[in-house]
Amino acid sequence: MIKGLTTLGRYLSLMGQVFSKPERIKVYFKEFIREIATLGVDSIGIVVLISLFIGAVITIQIKLNIESPWMPRWTVGYVTREILVLEFSSSIMCLILAGKVGSNIASEIGTMRVTQQIDALEIMGVNSACYLILPKVLALMVFIPLLVTFGIIAGILGAYATCWFGGIMNATDLEAGLQYEFKEWYIWCSFIKSIFFAFIIASVSAYFGYTVKGGSNEVGKASTDSVVCCSVLILFADLVLTNLL
Repeated sequence: MIKGLTTLGRYLSLMGQVFSKPERIKVYFKEFIREIATLGVDSIGIVVLISLFIGAVITIQIKLNIESPWMPRWTVGYVTREILVLEFSSSIMCLILAGKVGSNIASEIGTMRVTQQIDALEIMGVNSACYLILPKVLALMVFIPLLVTFGIIAGILGAYATCWFGGIMNATDLEAGLQYEFKEWYIWCSFIKSIFFAFIIASVSAYFGYTVKGGSNEVGKASTDSVVCCSVLILFADLVLTNLL
């Protein structure tokens, strides 16, 4: 309990340094653009690929397991859409990104810590926490909603692929289910949740990397701990945000 409170206090203290006023906006903006390319654009491929397969698998599973003469034929498309929009595209996708992006952030900053690059920045009078972490946090919070959009579109294409190439069901029935009682607010819910999840991924991973002590083994441990902690916090935040939204 005491260790957890100590960690929370250190995390909040670090965030206080991160969100202090930047020294040179132009330099930070360049870092922001670089982080968008590194953390966001480079993740599009894995998001699209996983979403395609998940959309196809969800459609097949629903078709095979809940199909009934008593249910409308559009039920499969309707349930597929609800799963993709409400949970997979935001929550599950961010859990996947916590492993890819979160471990990358923790290992990058952790390596800078153990090689004393962060100490060098502080000696030069640079707010190292703000310089290293703030662009990552903002880049993820800006780009993750776009990744959610890619995930939803790719998931729906994967669902259609089961109709076009797998012959699982009629594409017209799937389309009717995808359009049935569509609520735009559900898309905004996914965007809102993904922004919170992006902040968790970037800030928590950066905290574990920034506070590393020791050598390369500790960097690896910090990377693993960051993924585990991010995953737990994302699930908890998902529970809270779902109830609120």
